[in-house]
Amino acid sequence: MTRSGRVLYVIVCAAGAAGGVGRLVTLAQDDGWIVQVVATPSALGFVDVPVLETQTGRPVRSRYRTPDEPKPPRADAIIVAPATYNTVNKFAQGIADTYALGLLAEAPGLGIPVVVLPFVSAALASRTPFRHSVERLRAEGVRVLFGPGEFEPGDGSDADVVGDHPWHLAVSSMRELTSRPQDGAA
Repeated sequence: MTRSGRVLYVIVCAAGAAGGVGRLVTLAQDDGWIVQVVATPSALGFVDVPVLETQTGRPVRSRYRTPDEPKPPRADAIIVAPATYNTVNKFAQGIADTYALGLLAEAPGLGIPVVVLPFVSAALASRTPFRHSVERLRAEGVRVLFGPGEFEPGDGSDADVVGDHPWHLAVSSMRELTSRPQDGAA
């Protein structure tokens, strides 16, 4: 199955690993995706916007477009990485107070596959609201890469996990989700 022409939105949040999101973009492009980077407003200070725009050939988006701006192509799939505690919890609650969260709020209802690769400290990951949010998202069909063999938080210092953030898991999980026959397909 070729993914030529399919659009993958990479939603990047303000977390320590965000500066490495270019690796995720490269992996997705190597897998045949056209990548559109969407940054939360806070993430703009964590990423190199000009480099990402050159890499993707598309503007990094962080806000809703104005009526006179061209409409971007609709996402065929979405990866949220690194996903912060705040974004995971808001996504699970259906809160759409930013452009990125608005896209996420609609995605399950539109049948758009979503993979979430968190980046949270052990202290935040142990909190009941976070664990419930992960369960709620999984119940809606969102693939949350959290737990043994996926993202596991370190001791709270970014240095122990930033360099080894498992970007490849997000792309391989999306490949698995999008290569399955759809319901009713022959």
